[in-house]
Amino acid sequence: MTTPAPAGDQPPAVELRDVVREYRTGGEVVAALRGVSLKIDNGEYVAIIGPSGSGKSTLMHIVGALDRPTRGMVAVAGQDIAKLSDTALAELRNEHIGFVFQSFHLLARTSARDNVALPLVYRGLSSPKRRAAAEEALAAVGLGHRLGHRPSELSGGEQQRVAIARALVGEPRLLLADEPTGNLDTRNGQEVMALLERLVTERGVAVVLVTHDPEVAARAQRVVRVRDGLIAEDTATLNVSTQGASA
Repeated sequence: MTTPAPAGDQPPAVELRDVVREYRTGGEVVAALRGVSLKIDNGEYVAIIGPSGSGKSTLMHIVGALDRPTRGMVAVAGQDIAKLSDTALAELRNEHIGFVFQSFHLLARTSARDNVALPLVYRGLSSPKRRAAAEEALAAVGLGHRLGHRPSELSGGEQQRVAIARALVGEPRLLLADEPTGNLDTRNGQEVMALLERLVTERGVAVVLVTHDPEVAARAQRVVRVRDGLIAEDTATLNVSTQGASA
């Protein structure tokens, strides 16, 4: 895998300005996000936390360009998603964003190698190039010896590492992880968290983690707390304020 360019040479991994997301339920309009502004730079490790119904899942869908805002601006890798067609938006996700979910979402009858290679099919890469890239990604997460194994032949921790390798194989600038340790025991959860942290320090990938677990959130460089569709707290802002006061 290639080493990313310095963060200063690139736009933020994702930026939101005054984002509102409304849903219509029957005759009622419900605002899941009510004016959220957020910038996540390349190589940042951010945890998003909040109670159920706070808007954090909606925020993750917006950050991952899986949904469009009702109002406001969302830019992924410098591209305003409002200006993109559905096809162009899908290409943007494929090229710049990796997704890791609590339930792994691996194809049961497919080897680890082919599960990881799947996103590259949509880029038109040849089969040998897909296989080589998948093998490299699996080696990077410590599973170079499990290439031909199906998910049922892997432990929960190994399945999650396959899912992370699949998210990494396209060399994304942004990786979104939704409760990635939720189905894992403590030891495997710790290993997955350590792996995500290495992605930040060694590859410069921006990692955004959605979690209910305060211990998991505490490992992030920055914690964004969501409540009632708004950002109630952002430790990046707190840190800047503290530095300014001590200067």
